[in-house]
Amino acid sequence: MKYISSKKSSDLHWGWYVMISSFIILFFNSGARYSFGVMFKPMIEEFGWSRGPISFSFFINMVLYAFLLTVVGRIYDRFGPKLVMIIATIFLSIGFSFITFIKSIWEFYLYYGIFVAIGFAGTSLPLFASLISKWFARWRGFAISLSLSGGCLGQFALLPIFTFITQRYGWRISYLIIGLLMMVVNIPLIIFIIKKEPKDCGLLPYGLNEVYEPVSNKRDEKILIENHSDLSLKEAIYTRSFWFFVIVMFICGSGDFWMITHLIPFATDKGISPFTAGNIMAWYGLFGLFGVLIAGPASDIIGNKIPLALTFLIRFISFIIILNFQNTLSFYIFGISFGFTFLITAPITATLLGKLYGFSHIGFISGFVTTFHHLGGGFWTYMGGWLFDRTGGYEISLYLSALMALLAFILSFLIKEKRHKVN
Repeated sequence: MKYISSKKSSDLHWGWYVMISSFIILFFNSGARYSFGVMFKPMIEEFGWSRGPISFSFFINMVLYAFLLTVVGRIYDRFGPKLVMIIATIFLSIGFSFITFIKSIWEFYLYYGIFVAIGFAGTSLPLFASLISKWFARWRGFAISLSLSGGCLGQFALLPIFTFITQRYGWRISYLIIGLLMMVVNIPLIIFIIKKEPKDCGLLPYGLNEVYEPVSNKRDEKILIENHSDLSLKEAIYTRSFWFFVIVMFICGSGDFWMITHLIPFATDKGISPFTAGNIMAWYGLFGLFGVLIAGPASDIIGNKIPLALTFLIRFISFIIILNFQNTLSFYIFGISFGFTFLITAPITATLLGKLYGFSHIGFISGFVTTFHHLGGGFWTYMGGWLFDRTGGYEISLYLSALMALLAFILSFLIKEKRHKVN
């Protein structure tokens, strides 16, 4: 194959359209995901459920979501994102819309635990991070961060709206609106904008400034093959750095989804109004934007280990603060500081794993790692509710969360940030 001169510089590289579309999809998806905490107490009040059973629905969602990520990653690597994302959006829309009509916990387990989990697995952060990583050779981390920042802004913009709708019209109307938004927004962007990789448009990744033109020159083809030393998942699992990162991501997920599920109920337990608690969660999302926009460029410049370690140091300090001070100001500090770290690992997962093992199997490998991230999230979310039902508070789960954050801080430094080779 050979390369000819680039298109004129005034043309916007299609990678930027893919990035913008990813941003918009994640904007609405994040508002949908983080609405769980907003609906938590209103659903309990209507049905008389305790926190353990309703938290278990989130556990089902996270476990299924986690195991599906690896499957989705494999399908994505083979067939591309369009089919995966379209099917996922249909499940999202049906799942959220049908929650409107539930009358029992088992129906909630079905629609939120299973349907919504399938939908989120096919429109997940690691999937979009893997997609963007193939479209950009220059400023890859920054481009991933920009796309993922849609999730932060979605949480900031939409949670207060969903809180208002829930308080004024009820949680059922909120879920119906969410289900309809998924279909109306996602499907057109996926069909008309999202493409698997640059060569589908006759391009190379952004930053190489060339246009792709296949020919039958075997010698040129051989020269341009860059993935000859990329490791597969089967090979990557034999390296210690891989398992250090898996443990770190398990701990990361436990903190992320405990916050999504229990922060608003925890705040209202301490006398904070639902609207203020919803605003705290919204600011949590906004500061996630700052974190992810810093993390991407930082990973391009100084590597991944320092941002990763600082993430868990900040979390450890945040847990200590909220364990000792529980007023409106301390909850804002807790939400903002923890929120700053919320999405830092999202671009780092793609850039770090790509640096360690190459990008040929990045969808499958990152999907496997993120499986453990969400297993941690589902398990610790359920344990938060289970411990609350038995102790009457969140203190034990917060103490344990602080210890896990300290462990993740230590393990971050044990990862060898270099290209690993097949043994």
